[in-house]
Amino acid sequence: AGCVLLLVNTATKCGLAPQFRELEVLHKKYQDSGLVVIGFPCEQFLGQEPETNETVAHVCEINFGVTFLLSEKIEVNGKNTHPLFAYLKKTLPSGFLGDAIKWNFTKFLIDRNGVPYKRYSPVTKPRAFEKDIEKLLN
Repeated sequence: AGCVLLLVNTATKCGLAPQFRELEVLHKKYQDSGLVVIGFPCEQFLGQEPETNETVAHVCEINFGVTFLLSEKIEVNGKNTHPLFAYLKKTLPSGFLGDAIKWNFTKFLIDRNGVPYKRYSPVTKPRAFEKDIEKLLN
């Protein structure tokens, strides 16, 4: 409550995994102002998250310097979609292609009142929407 959330489905073997570093930069820069970054490891895209719940945090820390929160592995699409991602997809659909998560590193920014603010594509680098984060923090 009262925090700005940045929620991201992640995968350690994805070509977009260098975004972990940018997410960590945002986490360190804004955590004292109320930003909480949470990664949600997901195995649904070409097996790009081979780590277990027990090893994923360690791999993220060693390979990318991640200290922000990581959840257990979840599903973001299909019949076993995690309820949080079902809600986020319904609230912030991705446009003409529907609400499905298209790939790893889809990002959702949530305001201090828990209201989904904006959805960012997998290829949108975290630093590209830093002004949105600052707006919600102020």
